[in-house]
Amino acid sequence: MTFLRVENVSMVFGGVRALNDVTMSIAKGELLGLIGPNGAGKTTFLRVLTGILRPTSGRVHFMDADITSLPTYTRAQRGIALTHQIVRPFRELTLVENVMLAAEPATVASPLRSLVHVDRSKARERAMGLLTRLGIGDAADKPAAILPLGYLKRMQVARALASDPQLLLLDEPLAGLNYSEAAQMAGTIAELNREGHTILLVEHNLAEVTRIAHRLLVLNNGAVLASGKPDEVMRRPDVRTAYLGEAAAAEAAHA
Repeated sequence: MTFLRVENVSMVFGGVRALNDVTMSIAKGELLGLIGPNGAGKTTFLRVLTGILRPTSGRVHFMDADITSLPTYTRAQRGIALTHQIVRPFRELTLVENVMLAAEPATVASPLRSLVHVDRSKARERAMGLLTRLGIGDAADKPAAILPLGYLKRMQVARALASDPQLLLLDEPLAGLNYSEAAQMAGTIAELNREGHTILLVEHNLAEVTRIAHRLLVLNNGAVLASGKPDEVMRRPDVRTAYLGEAAAAEAAHA
């Protein structure tokens, strides 16, 4: 069974082709890195996968079911979870309360009231386990508003895991982190994958994504430019040109 399969997906906005005939797949248990220069179509592609956007043409299949027309909440119920590049926690709540809410989908309409009515002991136990797994259990009872970005990025992954996803979509989880934080976060993502989580990682930090991904998929101008093993993909002249430009790529190739 192909876990996720995208067939000939295009997305057009007012004559601008943001995605152009994209075909790709993800195997169960894979850690796929999705990379590309700014404007390549990565965010649009994620929005198609989650149902925020419906493609102009093409199909999306998940676990052998056609989900092209399904709304976002139905895809989430089927096991697709997304973390956003910009973290938007409930700032007045603690880290553990933020994760507790994610573990209770029915509470989303009234999150603050739900904290009174849910089984807090079970929800808290689960949330604490996830925060500890992500290495931030020490800050569980601190308000999200006072914590640094590195903690919030990890909390966001914990929130996504709280829904028991089949497919975890990570949108630039290393953005804004310093070198040490980025390396630690990348290591955690690799560990989650080794534990059995299927992950699509969108990331601009090429050093880390090439270090942990099983395979790279490169988008450029809305189309698939390359796919394959990270070291092989990053040696390709067309990929180097897409990132560095013609002159810089030629200079790097002869360095």
